[in-house]
Parts: sequence; C-alpha cells; structure tokens
Amino acid sequence: MDLIYGIHPVLERLKSNPRQIERIYIAQGTSNRNIQKVIELARKLGLAIRFEPKVLLDHQTGKASHQGVVAATTVRNYALLDEMLGSLSPKALLVILDSIEDPRNLGAILRSCAAYGVEGVILPRDHAAGLSSLVSKTAAGALEYVRVARVTNLARTIQELKEKGIWVIGVESGQEKYCHEIDYPPPVAFVFGNEGSGLRRLVRENCDVLVSIPTQGEIHSLNVSVAVGVAIYEAVRQRMKK
Repeated sequence: MDLIYGIHPVLERLKSNPRQIERIYIAQGTSNRNIQKVIELARKLGLAIRFEPKVLLDHQTGKASHQGVVAATTVRNYALLDEMLGSLSPKALLVILDSIEDPRNLGAILRSCAAYGVEGVILPRDHAAGLSSLVSKTAAGALEYVRVARVTNLARTIQELKEKGIWVIGVESGQEKYCHEIDYPPPVAFVFGNEGSGLRRLVRENCDVLVSIPTQGEIHSLNVSVAVGVAIYEAVRQRMKK
C-alpha cells in the first residue's frame, strides 16, 4: 500500500487511475472548492471516503503538506524498459536521470517532463530516488502521465538506446557546446547527472554529445530540475519552429 497526498496529485489519480485507489482520507473541518471536487469525484466513482482528524493525516504523511487529503493506493508499478522503447513515437523525447537523489528534484523533473510531452523517464535502481509519496506530491499530478522505468546499468541502457537509433545527449556544466547550438533530430534522449557530482564517467562516455546550458550570472550551474526543463524546452522549441 502506498500513499499519495495533496489536492492535485489525488485529483489526477482519480481521473487517470481510480482503480488503484483503495480509500481516501479527508481532514475533518477542511472545506474548500478543490476538496469538494475530490469528494464529489470519489463518490461518483464509488470509492470509500473517511473523514478523520487532521492529526491522523499528519501522522500518515509525516507532517507533510497534505492539504487535507490523502489517498491510500496500490503500489505504483514501474514501466518495463522493453515495453517503453517498443511503443515510442518516431519523434520521441526521453529523459535519463543518473543518480538523482532528492525526491523533490525528481518530482519537479517529472512535472516538466509531463508538460513537454516526454515519453519516458529512465532511472537507475540504486543510489537514486524512486517513485514515492513525496515525489508524487511534488510532481502535482504529473506522475500519472509519464512512464518511468528503472534499470540496473545506465551505461548499458544508453548503448541499447543508441542501437535503436536514439541520439543521446548528456547535459553537464562546463561543456563547450551550448544546448541551443545543436539540432536535436528525433528520437532523442537527454541525460542529467547527480545534483552534486554530475554524470558518472561511463554514462558520460557513452553519450553521443555533451552540452551545457549557458548562464550569465555569478552562479554557473542550475538545479538539476531547472536544467531538465531548460534542455527539453529547447528540443521542443526546435520542433515547433520547424
């Protein structure tokens, strides 16, 4: 059993995968338009709703910002890599995350991926954040629209993508080429490294090209979730322009 909490994550799960929801908890005394939307939709779907003291929801979520609503769900399954790759469109855009450890960063990245139509996100199994309640809350519902696969060996997975004709671009500060200076013929996959150490050596060496994001201020690197948004926006911008 897993928990998702917050108005937007719960609403999106109700809309996209209501069969995964076992029960919804609403904090007693909480009343606003969005909470009412959750209650009305859950009742329409025939889901169990329990009104509980706010302190119980605080305990369930570790005092996270649940906004008065928590949903108990079946554990979310990861996508199978083979199935993901077998169903990609000719213009697919993928994101590969090399050991992103902060679940809030992962959630923000998934939100950007959903906004820009990324068809799949690939994570390593070890030393990386996975899909959790906090990730779901930070993604604000986007997790319902992005397929996420976990793999044992990222370097080997990148080789597999290249064999399938997917161009792999590593994004890392300090590279001579800027992300807006090259074309991104689809299908393409962007690779982003750990918040502190960047791309691991074998992952970096298996990329087709390395690019950086230009900055003009005194700080020369971006939070990884911001970097993902900038890079995939550039790929989408090029496609829209063409």
